[in-house]
Amino acid sequence: MGAQLAREAPAAADVVIPVPDSGVPAAIGYAQESGIPYELGIIRNHYVGRTFIEPSQQIRQLGVRLKHSANRAVVSGKRIVLIDDSIVRGTTSVKIVQMMREAGAKEVHFRIASPPITHSDYYGIDTPERDKLLAATHDLEGMRRFIGADSLAFLSVEGIYRAMGYEQRDPLRPQFTDHCFTGDYPTALTDQSGREASPRQLSLLAEAS
Repeated sequence: MGAQLAREAPAAADVVIPVPDSGVPAAIGYAQESGIPYELGIIRNHYVGRTFIEPSQQIRQLGVRLKHSANRAVVSGKRIVLIDDSIVRGTTSVKIVQMMREAGAKEVHFRIASPPITHSDYYGIDTPERDKLLAATHDLEGMRRFIGADSLAFLSVEGIYRAMGYEQRDPLRPQFTDHCFTGDYPTALTDQSGREASPRQLSLLAEAS
């Protein structure tokens, strides 16, 4: 996915930096494909857990500050490509970009190794309600401004499938549960209105009746 991201969303930069630990594999792939050196420009405290699921904004912001610190020797004066696996609320991304600028980064280009998360998950992943998802309430430029990066790009849904060895996504029977990116849930959701139902959900409902 990191290599596919580099093909879809190249950036003129001096160094590729992962947001640890979730961004590390994709950052390695991005660096290998782009030829830009890979460096650990952010140090993570492994005793702090996932921040996007914390109950309040104040606690999430504190968690981000405790969780990451900048490696100034790697960042200062450089044009950097930050790689992360996803953006949920955007809280971590804002703080990471700010941290990179405070550490002296010349430019900050954010690349995300998944499509924008526009829909909540109801199958065990503790994602927020949809109106709390950054990509559900902002377009790409709005997200870039919110985060404070010089540029922002996501891996496409088609890119995920190419990275996994498929030529394209089957819209009637997707090979993966990509509902967080597409809104195409594999089961009919009783709390969704008919207006929000995907073609596949409508097909399932029709078959059931």
